[in-house]
Amino acid sequence: MKKLIFAATLLCAASVETAAQSDTVSHKLDDVVVTGTRSTADVRHLPMTISVVDREKLIENQRTNVLPTLSEQVPGLFVTSRSMMGYAVSDGAAGGISLRGLGSGSGRVMVLIDGHPQYQGIFGHSISDSYQTMMAGRVEVLRGPASVLYGSNAMGGVVNIVTRRMRADGVKTDVNLGAGSYGTFQAEATNRVRSGKFYSVLSGQYGRSDNHRPRMGFEQYGGYLKLGYDFSPHWAAYADVNVTHFNSSYPGSTHEPLLGARQWITRGVATAVVENHYGRTSGAVSVYHNFGRHKINDGYAPGGQPQENYFRSDDALTGFSIYQSAALFDGNRLTVGVDYQHIYGKVWNRVIATGEDLDPMGDAHENEIAGYVDFRQDLFRWLTLDAGLRLDHHSQGGTEWVPQGGLVFRLSKDGELKAMVGKGFRNPTIREMYLWGPANADLLPERIVNYELSWKQRLMDGAFSYGLNLFYIDGDNMIQTAMVGNRPMNVNTGEIGNSGVEAELAWRANRYFSLNANYGFLHMENKVLASPEHKAYIGADYRRGRWTLVGGLQYVGGLYTQVSPAEEKENFLLLNATAAYRALPWLGIWVKGENLLAQKYEINYGYPMPKATFMGGVKINI
Repeated sequence: MKKLIFAATLLCAASVETAAQSDTVSHKLDDVVVTGTRSTADVRHLPMTISVVDREKLIENQRTNVLPTLSEQVPGLFVTSRSMMGYAVSDGAAGGISLRGLGSGSGRVMVLIDGHPQYQGIFGHSISDSYQTMMAGRVEVLRGPASVLYGSNAMGGVVNIVTRRMRADGVKTDVNLGAGSYGTFQAEATNRVRSGKFYSVLSGQYGRSDNHRPRMGFEQYGGYLKLGYDFSPHWAAYADVNVTHFNSSYPGSTHEPLLGARQWITRGVATAVVENHYGRTSGAVSVYHNFGRHKINDGYAPGGQPQENYFRSDDALTGFSIYQSAALFDGNRLTVGVDYQHIYGKVWNRVIATGEDLDPMGDAHENEIAGYVDFRQDLFRWLTLDAGLRLDHHSQGGTEWVPQGGLVFRLSKDGELKAMVGKGFRNPTIREMYLWGPANADLLPERIVNYELSWKQRLMDGAFSYGLNLFYIDGDNMIQTAMVGNRPMNVNTGEIGNSGVEAELAWRANRYFSLNANYGFLHMENKVLASPEHKAYIGADYRRGRWTLVGGLQYVGGLYTQVSPAEEKENFLLLNATAAYRALPWLGIWVKGENLLAQKYEINYGYPMPKATFMGGVKINI
């Protein structure tokens, strides 16, 4: 309790001066989003719950990855972690994303970059070290099923990273350098250009850390390039490529330590898009190729024999998307689209001593094609109806019908009541169907139905807003490993019954000081790893003159780190703070501290997190 009072005092201290101020408040306009509908839409007219985290919020804590900020800012969303830098992959990896108890490493939450899917084709999950802040203009998180628009893997929700671009003519370059605890170093540089109809974005990133445990080093470098051309006010095109490579050491858990465990991972995606924008209609045609190469040494126990082979795998996801959205008459929006994906995966071993390839364990292909329609109509000034339907065919999982429907009641000028029912699904992955002992080629898709009721209101001319959500998730056919005929087998036997409450508020007291807070409660009939029962966050921002002070306090309670053979739960309180000073018009200096209460806790079982850590650096903007 003393720590809690101390942390809350630090967060509120900045408000002492602002309470006496009478400066004009700058208000935030209603968010326009693209994730809940393929075309841009006012979030007040959409029945689903969408959180928007803008670039200012993403960069204020000097983080190179967007996921830690999302875990703070979005109720119901949680991301696992095990070190100061690096999520990595394979056994003991972190970076599992869950929404309302769905997700973690299972691929039930989809990550998108500009609306295009990003996940590992063999195992079907996100690769969290690929989602750098340098390329993000904002992030939109749809909490709840998004399978009508995005298909399989979006059953729990989607995280859509909307990339940066230049709007006005000119050249801008940003550089951010930082260093701190445990030999951690991070560097980012982004150059943006606009010249008439042409624009470009070029970014590079490097990071490394020894981390807080022996044999837990991490090194990463990557780049992003986007080239765009606006042919006319109605037609535009762009192409981009994003490549990330990281090397990671793996020490094993404190209960089962390992020697020699290492990972070399390369992930990339390339996209080409042509867009049209007219007064009553808009759409796009896009093609994308998502690929990965993985080399892993699984290590050995102290006293044991080193591994003789590397585990190797390649995967790729190639797809195209076509959609067109039109307003047929006043208050109407109809979107029709077609998606296609070809998923490829290959797994083998490579002899460390000779480089010889042997023991191919799988070479599989999957194809998925789908058509969807989404219809939205303002029946009255105060009522909107939304209905959607997807017909999805998977080469192994078969055909799936995916409906959703919702209503939006604008009961006041500044408030909306939303009600929605939607289905989500996930096709079995290549690993679950074809690889290793438990494989079962007869698996069916997982399915859930989500029921949701929400209220959001903006007061004080938009300076204060709050929201409340109630949800219930009923799921079956969940894939689990069970004993069948004296051997483990992947089967469709699991059930999910998750319910909860999510609340959020934001208050801009004046042009200097603002507060934001959120809370999520999750009740799970069947306990799930890495999905806390309670998650709360309160943040404060103070910006005046050359100074920016940012603080955040996060509470996580009832986090299951192990459910068998014995349950293990964690409760912890994290205090983070960042201070930045603009020394020159083009030069900023920053320092930050995380876990300032020096909490001792774990998110992954057997992987203690670091206590208080500190970093400092400079930002250059020219």
